[in-house]
Amino acid sequence: MNSPIYLDYAATTPVDPAVALAMSECLTLDGSFGNAASRSHFYGWKAEELVEAARSQLANCIGADPREIVWTSGATESNNLALKGTIDARAERPLHIITSQIEHKSVLDACGYLGEHGVEVSYVAPSVNGDVSLAAIAAELRANTCLISLMHANNETGVINDIAALGEFCRDKGILLHVDAAQTLGKIALNVAELNIDLMSMSAHKLYGPKGIGALYVRRHPDVRLSAQIHGGGHERGMRSGTLPTHQIVGFGKAAEVAATNIDEEKARIFSLREQFWRGIYELDGVHLNGGKALCLPGIVNVGFDGIDGETLLMSLRGLAISTGSACASATMEPSYVLTAMGNSSEYAHNSLRFSFGRFTQAEDIDTAVESIRHAHAALSPKLVQART
Repeated sequence: MNSPIYLDYAATTPVDPAVALAMSECLTLDGSFGNAASRSHFYGWKAEELVEAARSQLANCIGADPREIVWTSGATESNNLALKGTIDARAERPLHIITSQIEHKSVLDACGYLGEHGVEVSYVAPSVNGDVSLAAIAAELRANTCLISLMHANNETGVINDIAALGEFCRDKGILLHVDAAQTLGKIALNVAELNIDLMSMSAHKLYGPKGIGALYVRRHPDVRLSAQIHGGGHERGMRSGTLPTHQIVGFGKAAEVAATNIDEEKARIFSLREQFWRGIYELDGVHLNGGKALCLPGIVNVGFDGIDGETLLMSLRGLAISTGSACASATMEPSYVLTAMGNSSEYAHNSLRFSFGRFTQAEDIDTAVESIRHAHAALSPKLVQART
């Protein structure tokens, strides 16, 4: 049996062969397997050298100082450290946070936790196009607002927010800006200094690196204060304790280096795949591009199908590996909270699928996907079914 065509790159990416090779050299006795915190022998020194080289590779990818990179287990932990760490580091109370209704669950749940512990949280609604405007955020501003948290691009629709404008606004108001960049790192131009970002969450497995490793950018000048959420050894300048997984960190660094080297070429190629895909299905009856009127990532296409249940359509597309939305929410049968927050009905949200493309997607894969969708649409479309009866 042939494997289905993988079109779920927004959920996770396969590890790039160059990344896998670099990681494999950090696992066995004849490689760099040591503990980077072991300062008394060669194996520890070599591991530390590789960890710091990876820190520089990631920092170069985002225009940061290597000392501003804090290793974590992934973007979920980074989001929690950024939000909870910011609040815990401040003595004054009460404090106020602004975020959006369509953030990743790791941000929404962390904000919910903080809300239960005395922090005031405002949840801004997106526009019908799926972006979150500066005006909507500014309208929620209070005297005690200390942090604004907004994702760079939405993981379900691919819609990109205007972080440059928000960063300038936050810097002028003296408010910290946290950005979840899990979906954009290495895929579009991203410079933390130019965007005035104070805290930024990143994940390797969205970037052709390994799962289980992420990072938080923490601005040094002026200094951003965070309280650690994991204690036990004072690693990562006291912000995140735990033995560093050398092989995963090396993989993240290599993935960032590869992405930064080929970012323009890869972005253009994936955008052409997106255009090819949409040209093949946009004329079908009742097909809509969610977030299509906003600036979007080239690799994510969220499509609504009027009158066709998304799960039924998904089952009809067994040759394609796709999703109905965020992988982190796929265990529930609830409609996408992102699409409903954009003003869509629950029924329509249930009728939407996310297709996402990446480095190893080929034009032939898109042709096959389009053919499969057109065939399934013809079989399931309400108008065509009614015409046959």
